[in-house]
Formats: sequence, C-alpha cells, structure tokens
Amino acid sequence: MCLAIPGQIVERSVDDPHVAIVEVSKVRRAINVGLLEDQDLVAGDWVLIHVGFAMSRISEAAAQEQLRLLAMLGEDEQAMREIESYAIR
Repeated sequence: MCLAIPGQIVERSVDDPHVAIVEVSKVRRAINVGLLEDQDLVAGDWVLIHVGFAMSRISEAAAQEQLRLLAMLGEDEQAMREIESYAIR
C-alpha cells in the first residue's frame, strides 16, 4: 500500500533549498521539498510525505488526524518503516 505520512519540518537545509529535515513520531529524516518550492515552507510546517518527497502542506489538525487514522488502520508501523528508510544527510 502507498502511504502519505504527515511530518513536521524541523529545519530547512542551507546547502540545498530542496531538502528539509522532518520529524515523524520522533524520527527525523531528510526529505525533498522541491515540489513545494512555491509554498515558502518553514520550521513548524506540516507536510504529507510520500517516498521521500513532500507532496503538500497540511494543517497540524489534518496531520494529527492522518496519524490517528494510520494508527487505527494498523498502518502506523508500516509508515514508520517507510520513514526510517529515508536517509538523513
């Protein structure tokens, strides 16, 4: 199953404007935010992540609801395995 996982941006890379560090359930990973370059993302913003790319910016309420639904469906462990595969730079 393909999952979109909510993550909160912790910091933006100063070396690469297409990279941000996000945190999902206390796990931090580097993701590509290049698809949202017109969004002016900053630390604290929430994004939906799929295969290492931020696909859209979402509200904190939507992120919390998505995380709750993943847990209800039993998909939260699979989501964490996917996040753990993203390399942190």
